[in-house]
Amino acid sequence: MFFLSGLNEPQRKAAEAVEGPVLILAGAGSGKTRTVTYRIAHMVSNLGINPKEILGVSFTNKAAKEMRDRVLGLLGKRQARGITLTTFHSLGVKILRQKIDHLGYLKNFNIYDTNDQLAIIREALKNYRADKENYDRKIILSKIGFLKNRGISESEYPETPYFDPEAPYDLVTEYVYNYYQEKLRFYNAIDFDDILFLTVRLFREFPELKAEFSEKYKYIMIDEYQDTNALQFEVVTALTTSHNNLCVVGDDDQSIYAFRGADVTNILSFEKQFPGAKVIKLEQNYRSTTPIISLANEVIKKNSERMEKNLFSTTPSDKKPLLWAMGNTDHESEVIIEDIVQHQSYGGHLGDIAILYRSKTQAPPLEEQLRLSDVPYTIIGGQKFFDKKEIKDLIAYLCTIHNTSDEIALRRIINIPHRGIGSATLKKFIALREEKEITLFQAMKDHPETAGPREPKIRRFIQFIEEIQQFFQANSLPASLGKLIDDIEYNTFIDEQYDENPKLAEVKKNDVAQLIGSAERFSQYHSEKTALKGFIERLLLQDSQDKNDEEDDGVRKNEVTLMTLHSSKGLEFEKVYLVGVEEETLPHKKSIAEGANLNEELRLCYVGMTRAKEELIMTYCKERKLYGKNIPRHKSRFLFELPKDSFIEQDRTTFGHLTPDQAEEYKKSFFENLMSELD
Repeated sequence: MFFLSGLNEPQRKAAEAVEGPVLILAGAGSGKTRTVTYRIAHMVSNLGINPKEILGVSFTNKAAKEMRDRVLGLLGKRQARGITLTTFHSLGVKILRQKIDHLGYLKNFNIYDTNDQLAIIREALKNYRADKENYDRKIILSKIGFLKNRGISESEYPETPYFDPEAPYDLVTEYVYNYYQEKLRFYNAIDFDDILFLTVRLFREFPELKAEFSEKYKYIMIDEYQDTNALQFEVVTALTTSHNNLCVVGDDDQSIYAFRGADVTNILSFEKQFPGAKVIKLEQNYRSTTPIISLANEVIKKNSERMEKNLFSTTPSDKKPLLWAMGNTDHESEVIIEDIVQHQSYGGHLGDIAILYRSKTQAPPLEEQLRLSDVPYTIIGGQKFFDKKEIKDLIAYLCTIHNTSDEIALRRIINIPHRGIGSATLKKFIALREEKEITLFQAMKDHPETAGPREPKIRRFIQFIEEIQQFFQANSLPASLGKLIDDIEYNTFIDEQYDENPKLAEVKKNDVAQLIGSAERFSQYHSEKTALKGFIERLLLQDSQDKNDEEDDGVRKNEVTLMTLHSSKGLEFEKVYLVGVEEETLPHKKSIAEGANLNEELRLCYVGMTRAKEELIMTYCKERKLYGKNIPRHKSRFLFELPKDSFIEQDRTTFGHLTPDQAEEYKKSFFENLMSELD
């Protein structure tokens, strides 16, 4: 018997609501993950539901892992075995691996990343027009992704409102989209946006598959439901074809990803879309103090299009949120970092502090002041581990070993490390494969003589790929990866590339070692027969919303964390500086100029406020430097007409301001005094 005594009354009701449609409206910091995992434990342990019939879907690998870890902790491995807790995209890949042949693909497809996609678009543009106009490949790729996320195929695009025949970029996108999809099919590859796009196509064109997966997953839970887009909503409805046991968890007040296609109406209209739904509100916040939650409530009430709820906290505090009026951009950064230096000098931990901003353009002055004051910091959103060149080289080898039809991967590795196969030789085989309508690898294997004097090099390369494929099939993933790296002498290649910077070479080789370590950890939980395929999927399915290991470590280290409001969702800090709560920053100038609905900007402000556990300090400038000019600014409309006692406004333009030299002297004298006291 699994007991629910660890939950409060609304959480317990949510955990016990198992049959039929359920909406758990979970406010910020209200313990939704705890509630959902207890619900799963209750279903398996108390109700005897088959774990294989339970599907939990979240948006990021990190959130899915946290859910899996908590469920394992509650049920143990034996009882939890068979429960599927995953992301939308991982679920889509799982479905496509089983059924994509219905759409004319082979099941061993690869997933192309941004660089692979841009390579195809570059090729398409070369064939587009003789006048060789310069088109931005990233804009075209973005437009294709936009269309796929709205379920629009290349053939449907010209018939949609998104197509304007007078717009040059729409015309080139029409051509490139067709060329791009044709190449993907030829290479037996898909891109990240295809995962849900093709999953939805499967369900639309083969209704029996909807019924099959709906029968398989009889109890479905969707986390962060307010962030679902049109395709994700269609996947959800498809999975409830044969039943209505759907539990969604979310908070419309934290819907901040419209730019990614998220549709807040999915959660706002849940009761209409699923008649008879139970709505359970989790309103007790366990994260923040009462003054912070009271202010956040007053702000979010300005949004008229929301589900009624009133977050509350039982954690009292005499620290009210502060609003600092600053002179200008430089002054703002100086005062904030001065306050952080003081926090540190009193023994405070820098890892407890976050500086949040609406736009990345607000970060440089803060970074500069942090460096001047010798305060360590990290910025969430740097280069990810799997985006590094050396790692991408080795991933391309793995993709080729798994699927030799993957031309993008093959072309990347054919001369890495250098083996004397240049672009001229490659062009001969590309022409041959187009003539014979075969893959590039097959052209090289069957007609190596095409390379002329380079024929022996081509033969050795093909032989190597086939031999290493056999090794991967017969040996463990980490051992095979290690052999691959040794056989191609990749570490020697790194030394040669960075011979003038040995320290950087060591960093690069350490990255390679980390990849092997990642393969070792992965292989512990996956069978050898599917390890390579699964490992590649894991590498290529790193969600853009996930924080990589380096970033996660940055949050935990004794460093101040800087990030955008969009990146902060789901995180919490003891002390938060919410920078630039002013007109044309929050709300953003673009949203105001376009006459857009400002509710999402309001929700961004609310999300920023509710990241703070104990202290919330907001700032606005009386003038802000933009493009080299000081522009007059005013505090945000979101702060008008709030109760007078909900925050304290302080004018910091005339006091509390140290120069960098003064701040350094202050730190020096503090530590000297501290040491003398210890002596």
